[in-house]
Amino acid sequence: MSSSNVLQAEMVYVSYVEEEHSVDVLRGIDLNIDSTNTIAITGASGSGKSTLLHTLGGLMKPTRGEVFLVGEQLSQLSPRGIGIARNQNLGFIYQFHHLLMEFSALENVAMPLLIRGISKNEARERASTMLESVSLSHRLDHKPAQLSGGERQRAAVARALITKPALVLADEPTGNLDSKTAQEIQNLMFELVEAEKLSLLVATHDSAFADQFERHYRLTEGRLSLL
Repeated sequence: MSSSNVLQAEMVYVSYVEEEHSVDVLRGIDLNIDSTNTIAITGASGSGKSTLLHTLGGLMKPTRGEVFLVGEQLSQLSPRGIGIARNQNLGFIYQFHHLLMEFSALENVAMPLLIRGISKNEARERASTMLESVSLSHRLDHKPAQLSGGERQRAAVARALITKPALVLADEPTGNLDSKTAQEIQNLMFELVEAEKLSLLVATHDSAFADQFERHYRLTEGRLSLL
């Protein structure tokens, strides 16, 4: 594994048991992500894109195979260790923002820093700066219910990048937005990832969006093919 390697998947399988039959969702996935790589994965609904991202992000255990995150073998870590590795190295963006509704935009974005043990004042200051970078400086104290769909997703992007992770995993990050807002969020993600020198892995149904990435894979019958 090279020093620039952020994530490596080796022969990853994920299987489910349905009515006493085993269903293979992922079948021997191999994937290497180096620093500053941008990678898109497309595939039909139900093809396993979300399962793949959850497995790579340590949210699911593979049935077989190994995932290495910044050199650490996830299968060798405790649940707490995996949580720490995620907090230190990964940012997550989902189709639905998953902001905590009872907290303000500022508090939501500061949350990963507070979990890391950073002081409240520093976390709020850094969150404010990050929200300014996504054009939400005028919405710091607004709760998610007071934000538009695009503003909520901007806050979710800010939260994912606040810890300066090595890799951002995004699962259909613009799938719930109108085309104009989706384009704005896509552009914002590319700008911030380039500015922060991060790697980005996106699962999307939008082929035009995927074609803007350095690498574009299609997930079919549990296997990745490079387009």
